[in-house]
Amino acid sequence: MIRSRLKFTIQHLSEKLWIKPLRNAVLAVAVVFVAHLADGLPLQKIVPDISTETVEKLLTVISTSMLGVATIAVASMVSAYASAGGSATPRAFALIISDWLSREALSSSIGAFIFSIVGIIAIKVGYFGIAGRFALFLFTIAIFAWVIVTFVRWVDNIARLGRLENTIGKVDEATREAFGHFQRTAPLGGRPVGVIPESRVDLYSEELGFIQHIDIGRLDRWAQENDAVVYVRSQPGAFVHPQRGLAMVKTLAGETVLDLRELLDAFVLAERRTYASDPRFGLIVMSEIGSRALSPGINDPGTAIDIVVRMSRIIRDWSIEQDADNSAQPQLERVFVPPLDPQDLLEDAYAAISKDGVGSVEVGIWLQRSLELLAPLPATDISQAARDQAALAFARAEQELDFPTRSREGQTSSRLLLETRRHANEGARRLNGQTCLIGRMAEQVVELALTSSCGMSVNALFPEAFAAAAQIEHSQRTAGRSAEQRFLPSAAKACSELFLTALNMKIFAVAA
Repeated sequence: MIRSRLKFTIQHLSEKLWIKPLRNAVLAVAVVFVAHLADGLPLQKIVPDISTETVEKLLTVISTSMLGVATIAVASMVSAYASAGGSATPRAFALIISDWLSREALSSSIGAFIFSIVGIIAIKVGYFGIAGRFALFLFTIAIFAWVIVTFVRWVDNIARLGRLENTIGKVDEATREAFGHFQRTAPLGGRPVGVIPESRVDLYSEELGFIQHIDIGRLDRWAQENDAVVYVRSQPGAFVHPQRGLAMVKTLAGETVLDLRELLDAFVLAERRTYASDPRFGLIVMSEIGSRALSPGINDPGTAIDIVVRMSRIIRDWSIEQDADNSAQPQLERVFVPPLDPQDLLEDAYAAISKDGVGSVEVGIWLQRSLELLAPLPATDISQAARDQAALAFARAEQELDFPTRSREGQTSSRLLLETRRHANEGARRLNGQTCLIGRMAEQVVELALTSSCGMSVNALFPEAFAAAAQIEHSQRTAGRSAEQRFLPSAAKACSELFLTALNMKIFAVAA
């Protein structure tokens, strides 16, 4: 019943940087006393007599070098942690600091240093006999070899620790592990929630904080002892307060009054979220890394694309595993747990990148491709959530992306300029030489405007010119040559003004 809470506590402690050094320090002292036990065995005539000076010098070498190595290890790790926090996100710090090999390198150097100091003291006071000195000598050689192997492996690891790719990989791995706690048929080991009964008692938190862990076994034990059923309302990662319910309890024994205070101990609250059983937090951290990469100061769309693809792969693999393996049965019969909401999952994963990457064509394309992987999944809720996110991302991109040569204003300007050219040329062919001059002038205006890259709207800036060019053609078709002469002065004036304005804008654009 208490395995869940104990496992979480051990895992939480294992992430602390001081745990392994403390363990190795205790083991180092114990090894020295274990070596002394050899003096009580009949080994005096069998083992070689290692001189006290030999063992002492060997221990002195270890003591003088290991403290410096430990200092270098700490400095390298701090530098890697700072690099990870600066290039990725501060939320990834917990994963970087829990790196197994780095903590092993630090703890081995500290343990070897303490072992050598205790060993030197024991040698100086004559604590060992012949067998004891030989045993201490063997332990010293073994510890020295262990430290060397650990540091050779650590040198290769420290070169990658703190780099963005390494950090993303650790967050990816932690997120996948957290998703493993949420089987569709047995979320967190409980039963998937169905219809919540009307008559129930709500359980509220007395504190503010994020749920880091829920001891489902403890909830089930309490439910069995009190003949009740517990419905969990807030999953790991939820921010709870006295107004937000943690769970709901339905008693099966009539009007029995239940004491719910014991249930509060099943919910572990803290100031921040953890990766242990909170897959949404992993997706949020990955999304933060992608959004940070899209900031103007970094401008790294490749990292954002990598994040988008990774998140889609995580969600897709989890969904496929759930569909392929429906054999997971609830371990606890009296605790109901709500499943993960696909809408919340995909919003946590893609909303920030969709917003921050709206100006990047590459990110937008890969966002649609990644969501396309989720759309055909058998799980209709995930499929629909993916379609909703794809539609939202497309709407943002359609509104924000800027294509100067293909924008609406540019398309309107180009269309009106082409219309002006057609009207002017048609009128020039049908009228006398005077209007042919106007037609050629209008055509030159069109050429200047098309090549000026000003993005000007002809219909908005020069309505008289557009109207005059159109009326030249219109008058030929309707009123004959006598009516055409009335429009020639206005057409000539309008085209002249348009020509001069476009020429000035062309010169300004070239100068700029």
